[in-house]
Amino acid sequence: MQELEPAAGVLYLVGTPIGNLGDLSPRARRVLEGVSRIACEDTRHSGLLLHQLGIRRPLLSFHQHNQNARIPELLQALATGDSIAVISDAGLPGISDPGEQLVAAARGEGRTVICVPGPSAVTTALVSSGLPSGRFCFEGFLPPKANARRQRLQSLAEEERTVVLFEAPHRLVALLEDMLELLGDRPLRVARELTKRHEEQVGPSVAAALEHFRRKPAQGECTLVLGGAAPEPPRSWQESDLKEELRILIEEQDLGSREAARILAERTGLPKRQLYALLHQDD
Repeated sequence: MQELEPAAGVLYLVGTPIGNLGDLSPRARRVLEGVSRIACEDTRHSGLLLHQLGIRRPLLSFHQHNQNARIPELLQALATGDSIAVISDAGLPGISDPGEQLVAAARGEGRTVICVPGPSAVTTALVSSGLPSGRFCFEGFLPPKANARRQRLQSLAEEERTVVLFEAPHRLVALLEDMLELLGDRPLRVARELTKRHEEQVGPSVAAALEHFRRKPAQGECTLVLGGAAPEPPRSWQESDLKEELRILIEEQDLGSREAARILAERTGLPKRQLYALLHQDD
């Protein structure tokens, strides 16, 4: 398949370096050098990047302010046999940028969409943070206005997975202040300049990061990796409470003894046999 790339009528999502130019894969280079055109967020930024990489292809601006007009144009180009690569300013397109809607539209028309994997600030910051990475969620940029941002944070208060999000440097301190107030002093790493010479990861907690960035304002977009909420301790069930729950299931919901024990076992995590035995304890 590699020898045939880029193929006619295919939309390619190409991961580009998030800092270190050496992270561009050979396959990504081959696709970018061979497509009919490259759709990018900022033609000046991407033009400079491609010039540094020695790649010269026609560029087309594609960003949140013109995507409604550009999507039909790109779909028509695919229909006539053009191969198109989509890149973001850095990393994988489609994450916190307009690529998502273009992919949905192309899929809706039955077009082939292929992702050429590459660097991503999300996973790079996550796996280097030291925080649990087996389960995580990505929130992107939180709302810029204070009330909406605080509401979003409150909705994450009970999220037990590690949370990854982006923030602009001029809003970072306000976000950290809200985190400390609403979520408490959780484990946190704030990553910036990832893969570059002066890469920085500030932590290990919300309070520590806040103190750091109050003294030394951030420059450049930041990726935050926040520890999840501590899981609630399991409820300690009293025997009398269990008997009452079984009584309700049997008498008020008209269930048999075995079914009542099964349902309560699922609800409490206790063994079904133990709960069934409670029904006959006084026999």
